[in-house]
Amino acid sequence: MRSGEKTAHAVSTRFDGLPAALLDWYARHARDLPWRIGPGERARGVTPDPYRVWLAEIMLQQTTVPHAARYFHAFTETWPTVEDLAGADDGDVMAAWAGLGYYARARNLLKCARAVAEAGAWPKTEDALRSLPGIGAYTAGAVAALAFGERAPAVDGNVDRVFARLLAAKGPWKEEKARIAALVRALVPADRPGEFAEALMDLGATICTPKRPNCLLCPVRDWCAAHGEGEVERYPVKPEKKARPQRRGEVYAVFRGGDVLVERRPDRGLLGGMLALPTTEWLESGMAERPGWAGGGDAIGEVRHVFTHFELRLTVKRLTLADAPSGFDWMPADEAGEAFPSVFRKALKLAR
Repeated sequence: MRSGEKTAHAVSTRFDGLPAALLDWYARHARDLPWRIGPGERARGVTPDPYRVWLAEIMLQQTTVPHAARYFHAFTETWPTVEDLAGADDGDVMAAWAGLGYYARARNLLKCARAVAEAGAWPKTEDALRSLPGIGAYTAGAVAALAFGERAPAVDGNVDRVFARLLAAKGPWKEEKARIAALVRALVPADRPGEFAEALMDLGATICTPKRPNCLLCPVRDWCAAHGEGEVERYPVKPEKKARPQRRGEVYAVFRGGDVLVERRPDRGLLGGMLALPTTEWLESGMAERPGWAGGGDAIGEVRHVFTHFELRLTVKRLTLADAPSGFDWMPADEAGEAFPSVFRKALKLAR
C-alpha cells in the first residue's frame, strides 16, 4: 500500500459507520432523476444503462439538474442508444446541445459514442473508461461505480464540499482535494459503490449545500468536524478566484426577410462546430477588424456572456443584405435561434 493510500486508510477509520449511515439515509431520501436507477429498482436487480449514466454525467457538468433533464429527455428520445448517437450527424448533435454550454463536451460526446460503437461495448473499469474521449477522473469513477458496480470514487464539487466539511480541511486546496479523493476511494463500499456515489451526490445537492446547509437533517453530522467547530459554511477553504478578463467584439444580425445570416464555427476552438451569427474576433484590447460587408447597419445594444476564463461583451449590429457573403448561409431566424449557443441567442433576440 502506497503512503498516500495508507494515510487515507488511517483517516478512514475515523469514518467507520459513515457509509452505512449515508446509504440508510439514501434508501429513504433518494432523488427521483430521469437517468437514475433508484434504490428500490437496484434491490430488485435492475441494472443501469451505461449510455444513460454517461450521457447524464456529461450533461450535468457545469449545469443544474432541471436544465440538464430537458436535454437528457430530448437526446434519449432522438438517440436511444449509444449506437444511435454514434451514427448521428454532427450538426444535429451540436444543434441539440445548444444552450447547455461548454461545447467541447458535445464534440467529445460524439467522439466517445463512436469509439464505444466501434469497440462494440463499453469499457467496464475506471481505468479503461479514462481512455475514452471526454472522460476524466470524475466521469470515469461515476460511470464505473453507477453502471458497472466497480469500487470507484466519483468526486465532484459537491463531494469535495462534503468532505472538506467532514475533515474541516484547512490546508492548501490542491493538497486537500488530493486527500479527499484518496479518502473517498477508501470509503467506497465494495457491495454498493453506485449507491454510495449517488448518496454523496444527493447529500451535497440537498443537505450539505454551499449556503445554509441543513445540518439538523444531515445523516453524517456525527462525523463532521466542521459541524463540531460550529463553522460549517467556512468550508471548503479555497484560494480567491482571479478576476475574469474581458474581451470585446461585434456580432452581426443580418436579415433577409425572415432569414438570418449564419456560419458554422471551426471545429477547433471556443464554440467549435456550433452554428453562429457572424462575429469579429474577441479581443482583450483594441478593435478587431470588421468584415468588409459589415460596414453599415446600426449598433442596437450589447450582449454579455460569461465563459469559464473570460467575460465577453459584444456590440450587436443589425443590418440587411440581399446576398449572403462567401462562407455564410441564410437560415430561418426561428430555426437558427433554436440551434445557436446562448451568446448568439441573446444577440438574435436583441436584434429581433
